[in-house]
Amino acid sequence: QVQLVESGGGLVQAGESLRLSCAASGRAFSRYAMGWFRRAPGKEREFVAAISWNAGVTKYADSVKGRFTISRDNVKNTLYLQMNSLKPEDTAVYYCNTGILTEVSLQPLGYWGQGTQVTVSS
Repeated sequence: QVQLVESGGGLVQAGESLRLSCAASGRAFSRYAMGWFRRAPGKEREFVAAISWNAGVTKYADSVKGRFTISRDNVKNTLYLQMNSLKPEDTAVYYCNTGILTEVSLQPLGYWGQGTQVTVSS
């Protein structure tokens, strides 16, 4: 089992940027495809972005394409999400998880952690 801890969230103004990190424990990190999900107030958790184990394939939700970039460092056992041009609608708790890549997203398989809060003001 891989343990995941999200960090990097905060309060920013619209148009600014943040970079989220997801630190993984254990040596199995490189064997998993991984992704980011988010849950906005009053909404269900939704897919944001995913990346294959070797970073050869990436997938993004339409709402973040062109603004967010997912990456990973298998040596450091860390997943990242660079978020640019943030909008108030991006406000949510962001979670990372392992899983299986699908045609348009990631099927999560691990347990959900506490996530990291991102708040974007106008």
